[in-house]
Amino acid sequence: MVPSYSRKIISGQNNYLGMVTSHKMIENEMGYRGSKSELNSVKEQRVDGSWSIKAISNKKMLLRCTLMGFERNYPVKISSKQLNKSFSTVSAIAESGVKTLNPWFVSGFADAESSFSTSIYKNNKLTTGYRVKSSFSIGLNQRDSFILYQVQEFFGGIGTIRLDKTANAVKYSVDNLKDLRNIIIPHFKKYPLITQKAADFILFEQIVELMHEGAHITIDGLQQIINIKASMNLGISETIKSEFNQTKPVKRTIIQTTNIPNPNWITGFVSGEGNFDAGIRKSTNIVGSRVYLRFRLTQHTRDTQLMELIIKYLGVGRLEKDSRNLVVTIVVGNFSNLTEIIIPFFNQYPILGIKHLDYQDWCKIANLISQGSHLTIEGFEEIRVIEAIMNQGRKNKKII
Repeated sequence: MVPSYSRKIISGQNNYLGMVTSHKMIENEMGYRGSKSELNSVKEQRVDGSWSIKAISNKKMLLRCTLMGFERNYPVKISSKQLNKSFSTVSAIAESGVKTLNPWFVSGFADAESSFSTSIYKNNKLTTGYRVKSSFSIGLNQRDSFILYQVQEFFGGIGTIRLDKTANAVKYSVDNLKDLRNIIIPHFKKYPLITQKAADFILFEQIVELMHEGAHITIDGLQQIINIKASMNLGISETIKSEFNQTKPVKRTIIQTTNIPNPNWITGFVSGEGNFDAGIRKSTNIVGSRVYLRFRLTQHTRDTQLMELIIKYLGVGRLEKDSRNLVVTIVVGNFSNLTEIIIPFFNQYPILGIKHLDYQDWCKIANLISQGSHLTIEGFEEIRVIEAIMNQGRKNKKII
């Protein structure tokens, strides 16, 4: 029997991170499109429906539809031990054939989606007047929650998973100091991050060690931590700046990546940041339209060197720069490059999560194009049908 709380993991959504885009457009209307879609807020949902799920042991399929009252900011903590492992909320991982996450996949996915952060906020009950909390976290849309359960399982079950129903988001976080020192930090030292996020990790490790030594419970130690935090992520708040006006930000390391360590790192990174685009443009051919496929991977300009390394590693692609939005994008649009290099690569090193299902549909369209079906009325309509169930269309489709 499915526990009642499982509906919070398998409920649908309007949009999700890292979506594979499928759309119809006129070529001259195309502009830059970000690598991720925004999470839509849901203020009220009277019926919390879910799709059919099937037990691995081939038991009967079940369909849940739970009537709910008004819920606002509905965070729920769920231990991985509470989740019945016989049920999968998303078949994408099962279909990919991946049972255990590769450690390099985890690091690549963390490079794309994770955060290493330290929070400092007032607490008058403490000697310093401030509490310090460090955490490693990964936030996704709730439809990709099963990946977070796999990540949690990979790290031995540590941490918590919190679902924010209002934001359609789910977050895995580890803030226990012992777990950070003994499990999280050792993993990323053995399988290092290679984006500029690695600089945050280096500073994060320094803060965790200071906390382990008890520095955060003394004024001098707290100032040391603030000096480090000032160089991390978004830095420190204006309040902290004003109350600790002697703060001197430490030097932040500039990451100089010289090679891609493992193909599974790329798969993890693309599972978080990649896009597999399918679209239709007007044409003068017999069907009046032309189908195109494209693979894209977008990052901040500070990781331009890394993006160039990825192109070199894959052997295909061009780098498009958008200085206005401070992003660079790897684009592979040549059909031969897609079918001879990109598809074989991701078939060997599978994409995980909801994106895997869209990748499969993307490959179906590629196969139809290879057969010349896109040049016939019947084949073109078949492509339209596949396109219709990708991305937004998938939210109304059973995933078992």
